[in-house]
Amino acid sequence: MTQGLTCDVVVVGAGITGAACALYAARAGLDVILVDRGPVAGGTTGAGEGNILVSDKEPGPELDLALLSARLWRELAEEYGRSVEYEAKGGLVVASTPDGLAALERFASAQRAAGVTAEPVMGGALYDLEPDLAPGLPGGVHYPQDSQVMPALAAATLARASKARLLAGVTVTGVLRTRDGAVRGVRTDRGDLHAPAVVNAAGTWGGDLAALAGVHLPVLPRRGFVLVTEPLPRRIRHKVYAADYVADVASDSAALQTSPVVEGTAAGPVLIGASRERVGFDRTFSLPVVRALAAGATRLFPFLRDVHAIRAYLGFRPYTPDHLPAVGPDPRVPGLHHACGHEGAGIGLAPATGHLIAQALTGRTPALDLTPFRPDRFPEEAV
Repeated sequence: MTQGLTCDVVVVGAGITGAACALYAARAGLDVILVDRGPVAGGTTGAGEGNILVSDKEPGPELDLALLSARLWRELAEEYGRSVEYEAKGGLVVASTPDGLAALERFASAQRAAGVTAEPVMGGALYDLEPDLAPGLPGGVHYPQDSQVMPALAAATLARASKARLLAGVTVTGVLRTRDGAVRGVRTDRGDLHAPAVVNAAGTWGGDLAALAGVHLPVLPRRGFVLVTEPLPRRIRHKVYAADYVADVASDSAALQTSPVVEGTAAGPVLIGASRERVGFDRTFSLPVVRALAAGATRLFPFLRDVHAIRAYLGFRPYTPDHLPAVGPDPRVPGLHHACGHEGAGIGLAPATGHLIAQALTGRTPALDLTPFRPDRFPEEAV
């Protein structure tokens, strides 16, 4: 590749968001190169649970993005459902106290006004949906729009479907710019890639790529663990989580937070989360965190006390200070587009992000107002 390659757009990052950007850009008629320093889904995507959620988002820009993405995921599932292990299983948020249930119902009421299907579930009806839940829970809210994919398979399937030229194991070392500052491609450790547009889909490392272009984008790693059980017959029918999970997602705290999130998978293992903490890129295994996840899961589903956990893994969510991703063109560098900073919602928000990026790349009016996601909305710092 030492002679360099030319295309319409270089997408940096072959996780689920980069793969979706490549797919929708190619469908819009663009010639795409997808480049990553590792394999497809080798970063945050490969460490995800595959959640496609509207249930954990309050009314606002992120929920609008999630609703668009949920529709696009359903369309993609019609094409690639088995290839991505798409399951339209719905979500169930449960409260442990009457006061918690009242707060959850207020949250759901606001979501319904914004277009979310949120169905109150009281008392015994909770156990019709999930018979193995802990006894005595007062109720919850059922979200039939929630779904799940297998994230690594999904990223690989979308990347393959895009027919983009995939350059795996190639590290971007610089952003090439013209004399007037516009993008003209990227420099890599294997040669230059020439293009009038570059998409920053580098996930947790999106701030580093932005810095190569000379702009500030505050994307920070937020570490999370997932506990995996032995394969089981399907006993957990939905994605089930405690109501305090929503508060943990929205928190600005750097300290450790855990709240039980439990779901079965098509392959049989149960996935147990969720933890959040800002500790940089520290990959140290934490037994206390994993124990907290197990304790939370068994409070929701007591039968899990007799189930073996076979492994745990960790990943880094791309966190931004206002909890919104950076999506769209960067006015500071013509030709530079950002598609990163989705925190733990990247799997779910990827199709909408890719769709909006493709519209921006081709000069069409975006399906959503991109103003809340502007990459230059953060206070400037020295790069």
